[in-house]
Amino acid sequence: MRVVVQRVSGASVRVDDQVVGRIGAGQCVLVGVTHEDTTVVAERMATKLWGLRIFRDNAGMMNQSAEDVGAEILVVSQFTLYGDAAKGRRPSFVAAAPGSLAEPLVEHLVAGLRALGATVATGRFGADMAVEMVNDGPVTILIEL
Repeated sequence: MRVVVQRVSGASVRVDDQVVGRIGAGQCVLVGVTHEDTTVVAERMATKLWGLRIFRDNAGMMNQSAEDVGAEILVVSQFTLYGDAAKGRRPSFVAAAPGSLAEPLVEHLVAGLRALGATVATGRFGADMAVEMVNDGPVTILIEL
């Protein structure tokens, strides 16, 4: 599982001009799933995201987690995170898991975050989504488990 997590002051996702997910300050998490991913990986990623210390403490240092500050999380599936453009000019997406495998794992990640206490909004799996975010910092982290 590969994620790009951004610390945001706000984020939303639209499908067909309707907002389907919106958060205030927190994390915008773009999630890619590959063929070898499992529910165990999704659970580990949920724990990693909830505890990731990317929020400022009173001294301005990145020492606090989403759990510490009560940050909201927007999770958006994005198979293109497994795009490989090493050869040629057209990316290959063979490393991305098919929807039948990826969708339940993204849902498992979301359920894991909620079980940990997170307030989670989501996009819509497989939809053509417009994601808007205000990257705070900016802080952007790539995590692969």
